Amino acid sequence: MTIKSRIRTVPHYPKQGVMFRDITTLLKDPVGFRVTINELVNRYTAVKIDKVAGVESRGFIIGAALAFQLGVGFVPIRKRGKLPAETVGHDYQLEYGTDRIEMHVDAISKGDRILLVDDLIATGGTAEAAAKLIDTMGGHIVECSFVIDLPDLGGRARLEKRGLTVFALCEFEGE
Repeated sequence: MTIKSRIRTVPHYPKQGVMFRDITTLLKDPVGFRVTINELVNRYTAVKIDKVAGVESRGFIIGAALAFQLGVGFVPIRKRGKLPAETVGHDYQLEYGTDRIEMHVDAISKGDRILLVDDLIATGGTAEAAAKLIDTMGGHIVECSFVIDLPDLGGRARLEKRGLTVFALCEFEGE
């Protein structure tokens, strides 16, 4: 059993020419989901991490399960206007326009060692914005961790250029 074999590819979603990598098939498979979380737990058990920060929305699923298993806190990084208390945010560029991610102002303390988690790294724009947000709050990113890397889209290289370490459980090339 490989994690990659449990991920569905949806051609031409959300637009023509895109091969969407859908982890819902991995998540619904109890063995696949358990193997995914266990592989990440094994990677990070001996690493000092204070909190796992998960990017909305599939990063919440992976990140929360991982934080629970590691015995650390979980920080949701959400889209604009979704968090109920005082927030800090970071705007970032999309293909057409801008977007904003936010977290609560008290989510991360200066010096916290943060594992940044999402389901997939493509162009790296959202992950880079999340990393900048964590930096702004004084957190130190231990690693950026993903289930899937689409290396041809340059996200990993973008994060590594910023001096961040990137890990992914599997890759889909040719995207």
